[in-house]
Amino acid sequence: MKRVLFPLLALLVIILIWHFWVASGSVPKFILPSPASVVNAFFENFVPLMSAAGTTLKVTLVALVAAVLSGVLLALAFSLSRTVEITIYPFAVILQVTPIVSIAPLVLIWVGIDHVERALVIIAWLAAFFPILANMSAGLRSVDPNLNDLFTLYGATRWQRFWRLLWPTALPYLLASLKISGGFALIGAVVAEFVAGSGEATGLAWRILEAGNRLQTDKMFAGLILLSLMGVTIFYSFTTLEKWVLRYRK
Repeated sequence: MKRVLFPLLALLVIILIWHFWVASGSVPKFILPSPASVVNAFFENFVPLMSAAGTTLKVTLVALVAAVLSGVLLALAFSLSRTVEITIYPFAVILQVTPIVSIAPLVLIWVGIDHVERALVIIAWLAAFFPILANMSAGLRSVDPNLNDLFTLYGATRWQRFWRLLWPTALPYLLASLKISGGFALIGAVVAEFVAGSGEATGLAWRILEAGNRLQTDKMFAGLILLSLMGVTIFYSFTTLEKWVLRYRK
């Protein structure tokens, strides 16, 4: 109960401080709109904002699924071959440490303006991929050596070893990484939309940038809050999934 009540009370206090600060005239409304103005802007632009949010969410989820599949498969390849790991892992690290905002324009050029949505997914995938790979690799390496030897003693096949030993050990690591990669995929989608600009794949990030250029700060805040709610929903959805799966395993 406290985990829900205390954050809600803190949010209420923040909104009240925000409201009275704007009402006092200490800050111009075009710099910081009132909470009521933000709510009005949200409902006045409900359809375009929700449509843009749907586009951003679609890119985020597709990129996250691609990150999970590629990260898990590559981590499994690393666990089967040390040569594959030492050959490919440095390139994965390079992708991780290179700022995604510097890669995004190149991806858009290489993919082409006719496939903007595909480029957005690739950019978001680049942001979400490494945490899955790193955590899954760590999970596969954390297998108990005694259990591994036991499987060898009983002549277990590779599939049996993976499904009954490697996968259960690595699953908590994978579930934990989803909470990180979910947010990274959303960040990647936002960066990609900023770079791509308007068009068929116009998402929430571009709506926010467009509102900022027109000094429609109330609409900008409405989009930012909606984007934050999307990120929080993704995080807590995977938190709930993690608790449910781990409880079911027990």
